[in-house]
Amino acid sequence: MALLTTFFAFLYHLPRVYKWLLKPYYVASLILSVAFLVVRKTPGICEHLASQREDGNSCDFDWREVEILMFLSAIVMMKNRRAITVEQHVGNIFLFSKVANAILFFRLDIRMGLLYLTMCIVFLMTCKPPLYMGPEYIKYFSDKTIEEELERDSRVTWIVEFFANWSPECQSFASVYADLSLKYNCAGLKFGKVDVGRYGEVTNKYKVSTSPLTKQLPTLALFQGGKELMRRPQIDKKGRAVSWTFSEENIIREFNLNELYQKSKKLSKNKGEKLAEDQLPTVPEKDEVEAEPEVQEEESESKKDK
Repeated sequence: MALLTTFFAFLYHLPRVYKWLLKPYYVASLILSVAFLVVRKTPGICEHLASQREDGNSCDFDWREVEILMFLSAIVMMKNRRAITVEQHVGNIFLFSKVANAILFFRLDIRMGLLYLTMCIVFLMTCKPPLYMGPEYIKYFSDKTIEEELERDSRVTWIVEFFANWSPECQSFASVYADLSLKYNCAGLKFGKVDVGRYGEVTNKYKVSTSPLTKQLPTLALFQGGKELMRRPQIDKKGRAVSWTFSEENIIREFNLNELYQKSKKLSKNKGEKLAEDQLPTVPEKDEVEAEPEVQEEESESKKDK
């Protein structure tokens, strides 16, 4: 079932996949992921490789290599069950394919394994996943502006994402968070982001861990009047993050976004009505209108006497 879900999700987002594959990060990942397959099947190269097959055919997979590839497929399916975006699905496939390729190359020849491992290290150092550049209604905070902005208007509710650019989970979640901001942003409900990998003071103040092994990235927190009302993932008594899936459905349900949006829309309407009333010219009362002609008559009589 998980394999079918992955397959249909891939077909649905196929046009986007074509665009990704045109980017250097995904092109290099694809090459590294199929490296062993290419080496094992390329005529002129595969004839010189070692093989444990009974028929001695060195241009086909032996039984141990098939086992490793089957084990890889099982791990990818398990990991993709919790993936919420196509980026995560594709990222899991690339990641575990590289791990399997490294094992297969080391098993084949230690020199080839070291060469492949060096290529992977160079890839990690030089190629970074492309950042989300689509439309969004999100305000980016720094360590100096976040507290002031959250406390500016107690009637405004803020949903803030604490993220780090180096985190694959944050990169995958970027498009989901952007879609939520497009759907629910209004005068009384706003979306913000702060890079905790860049601003260390924010991590201490809002208690978000930036450890490479942390499960707190990304973290979503709900603020009103500068006070935090809730966050996901939650932190248990031992200070560890409770596992939580950052899907759009989970966020809408846990943060009650539909109800928050309706309340915030009413707030924005009330603000607009008050602003319109303040801009209208003042209308004099009835007594003042009636008094004005009498004042004018008295002024004209005084001029005649002079």
